[in-house]
Amino acid sequence: MKYKLLWVDDEIELLKAHILFLEKKGYEVETVTNGYDALDEIENSISQDGKSYDLILLDENMPGLSGLETLTRVKELLPATPVVMVTKSEEEHIMEQAIGAKIADYLIKPVNPTQILLTLKKNIQQKEIVTEHTQTNYQQDFSRLGMQINDASSIEEWKEVYRKLTYWELQLSETESGMQEMLAMQRREANAEFAKFIRGNYMHWMEKPEERPVMSPDIFKRTIFPLLDRGEKVFLIVIDNFRFDQWRMLLGEIADSFTVEENLYLSILPTATQYARNAIFSGLMPNDIARMFPSLWVDEDSEEGKNLNEEPLIKTQLERYRRRNTFSYHKINHSGAVEKFVPQIPSLQKNDLNVVVINFIDMLSHARTESLMVRELASNEAAYRSITQSWLRHSAVSELFRTLAAQDCTVVLTTDHGSIRCYNPVKVIGDRNTNTNLRYKLGKNLSYNPKEVFEIKDPRRAGLPSPNLSTTYIFATQDGFFAYPNNYNYYVQYYKDTFQHGGISMEEMLIPLITLRGKRR
Repeated sequence: MKYKLLWVDDEIELLKAHILFLEKKGYEVETVTNGYDALDEIENSISQDGKSYDLILLDENMPGLSGLETLTRVKELLPATPVVMVTKSEEEHIMEQAIGAKIADYLIKPVNPTQILLTLKKNIQQKEIVTEHTQTNYQQDFSRLGMQINDASSIEEWKEVYRKLTYWELQLSETESGMQEMLAMQRREANAEFAKFIRGNYMHWMEKPEERPVMSPDIFKRTIFPLLDRGEKVFLIVIDNFRFDQWRMLLGEIADSFTVEENLYLSILPTATQYARNAIFSGLMPNDIARMFPSLWVDEDSEEGKNLNEEPLIKTQLERYRRRNTFSYHKINHSGAVEKFVPQIPSLQKNDLNVVVINFIDMLSHARTESLMVRELASNEAAYRSITQSWLRHSAVSELFRTLAAQDCTVVLTTDHGSIRCYNPVKVIGDRNTNTNLRYKLGKNLSYNPKEVFEIKDPRRAGLPSPNLSTTYIFATQDGFFAYPNNYNYYVQYYKDTFQHGGISMEEMLIPLITLRGKRR
């Protein structure tokens, strides 16, 4: 592809060597000596072939229209075309006006041809160069990452695999690369191996808690309590259904305000709010909650809300460890509630611990399933992340983090589980008492193919309640979701390509555990 440039300079004859250099590099360069001719050339170019120049090089000090005046007129005609000022002027106010008018670059004469070439590549060809560079780097890393997936035998090694896959997904999503399908294939392969890893280790972790990695019931004991013991004031922010890739989008928004300590931890099964979040706040596995505090546990078949007892569960954990820390609890479901909460933050510093639960992303996930319009807006992983980023950037949540950054406190940011985009229906048969979640089922009369699921026939060994003596839990792995044979085609069509949680995947189980401290406090 040949790029078309317009160079506007009243001393254009002195720039012949530069122009010849650019033409040898494959650029088509047209020249004019004043602003009026530049505007005429642009209008003629638009009228002749419907498109104009790929980039405009513009002097400031010219007879007639000045460079800044020409710039204003050019932006009216070609608002998306990059303009680079190439001028002798070093006056600061001219630079500021040019930058304010959103020029692409500002070069001070005398310039050498390499400087010009660099700014052209940066402003015209950057996407192509970045795409090519990213593709090459991923290709070089592909085999190495494949070996890591096959060799991963510890949770730390799986965290590293997931970090790398997420890194490449974010990198490739910003390009027009054809490598994204290759990465998706590698991610599916990784999730298949990760499911084998969980099958082989999960029950051992449940039976020997001292040998398990950090899991949902360990968050307070292993992360929050040590901070409190050092005398730090802690804000625990739990964003429901918050994946690692979404955290990386938030990181881009708040990195200037915080020093960041990033980690991942492992959610318990099921990767669902009722189980995982209650385990975080109680410090107990779900069966222990049901046994020790039956009034605070709500069974699957109950119509009562499953997370209405989070504040008393936090209290039971503090009491069980004989801690005297003062705490507050806040649940936030929309921006209006955040706006009301933010002004309270300075006064909340009197507490040792403040727990804030934010539910937006989980609501987005459910809305995407139920609303065709939301599904169109979040049509793929990149779009889903983009909506999350837009919410973080433009809602009151951004003010929440800005305010926290200015306080003398430590912020622990985490979640209860993530979610995975589901494609593969897995047939299961259950009675009317079987729960409705698409990634896990529990019941006494489940019929399924054991090779397609991870089954737990003795729930209490896995720290899970057993409503009946013969209750079995089954979990979907990789990108599967459970579908009933009755009305199968309608069910599959409705739920295929939706984000779900409750089962076994890196996206659901390997989730952010971040410590933030304000830089300016």
